[in-house]
Amino acid sequence: MMMKRILIAFTICAAGLQALAQPVETAEAKADRMEWWQDAKFGMFIHWGAYSKAGGEWNGETNHGEWLQFTAKIPLAEYREFAAGFNPVEFDADEWVGLAKAAGMKYIVITAKHHDGFAMFHSPSNPYNIVDASVYGRDPLKALSEACAKSGLKFCVYYSLGRDWADPDVPTGGEKGRAAGDRSNLIDFPDEESKDFSKYFERKVKPQVRELLTQYGPVGVMWFDTPEKISPAQSAELVAMIRELQPDCIINNRVGNDLGDYGTPEQKIPSGREIKPWETCMTISERIWGYNKTVGYRDADQLIRNLVDVASKGGNYLLNVGPTGEGLIPEPSVQRLETMGRWLTVNGEAVYGCGPTPFGPEVGHYRQSEDGKKTFVAEWKWRATTRTGKIYIHCFEWPAILKLPDPGKKVIKAYLLADPEKTALKVTPTGDGIAVELPENAPDPVASVICLALVE
Repeated sequence: MMMKRILIAFTICAAGLQALAQPVETAEAKADRMEWWQDAKFGMFIHWGAYSKAGGEWNGETNHGEWLQFTAKIPLAEYREFAAGFNPVEFDADEWVGLAKAAGMKYIVITAKHHDGFAMFHSPSNPYNIVDASVYGRDPLKALSEACAKSGLKFCVYYSLGRDWADPDVPTGGEKGRAAGDRSNLIDFPDEESKDFSKYFERKVKPQVRELLTQYGPVGVMWFDTPEKISPAQSAELVAMIRELQPDCIINNRVGNDLGDYGTPEQKIPSGREIKPWETCMTISERIWGYNKTVGYRDADQLIRNLVDVASKGGNYLLNVGPTGEGLIPEPSVQRLETMGRWLTVNGEAVYGCGPTPFGPEVGHYRQSEDGKKTFVAEWKWRATTRTGKIYIHCFEWPAILKLPDPGKKVIKAYLLADPEKTALKVTPTGDGIAVELPENAPDPVASVICLALVE
């Protein structure tokens, strides 16, 4: 028995070393793979699973979401029975993809497996999935991947890597002030010290990631979450597998151990321009990722300005919706996404494929909240994006004269992006920049865009 354990450990170690020894990717190859994603700017995140059926409510408490099993302290056997009744008969992949396209989104990231361990796809390697373990008995990821392919959107998948409350071998915490097991299922698997992440990694993670990359056609992004206890060798092994199966697939940094193609700030936007690729993921509701029937929603005005703010700093905006247990995207989400789509129909030129602001760090200050966290408060009431020969100024307020820093090149024409005639606006040099005279009324009450055409 001891010799067998040594042999297994050696095999795992050898696989990890082989993964770590993969050839270093050239900057050109990475740029080619990332090009569509960096041009896209705007994607739909979808948190949807058996937990959606509860609508955020359990035993009279209504503060739950995608963490339902954990926050409501539901034993696994009871949660499995609950998941077995998951039956989203109103789900229509074409409607979801059509809404994302109408919103101006270019890719969709769907939760293939969240922390509850219940797979939202047909997983031959593990029967705890929507096809084999629920009354629904169909594969929504297959339908979504096909709908995305028809509509020209990139199909991408989320996978919870280091948390799985259905598996006995997933330890969490124990570092940076976190208690051991602070995100583990300690109801059914209380012995945290005996848990062996490598068993779970071999038994569930690797087979399911392989299934996701071989059952649904091209996958634009493997969006991992919660790396937790994954080792450098295991992270490298996952990256190597993905590169082998789908070389063009992008990988986020939550694959762990400083690997992956881009960073993922959550529910916040960085205060300044970032050099490395990044993507802010944020809820369209006020705070919860999965469906909660009691939660409020962010205003469409705020969502549009968030998108502009993210684009001005060189990032992508991954905006989350939480469909119901029946399979419907809530109407407040639909309304807000359609509003964003109408804005992008007019102003998309200043977002898609654009580079970040040329003006350097934004003027602003930090505000400290009662819990000690600092929030950057921008003082400029506009943002800027760029493309060759053009700077786009997104105005959140509408002054009679807009004063801007020096654009670095002579402005040969300024006009409103919403003006089909491209009527020239008067531009006057100032001591430290330029002043643009604006019409009396803003073309858009949320964010009006002025295009500055520059001398090449």
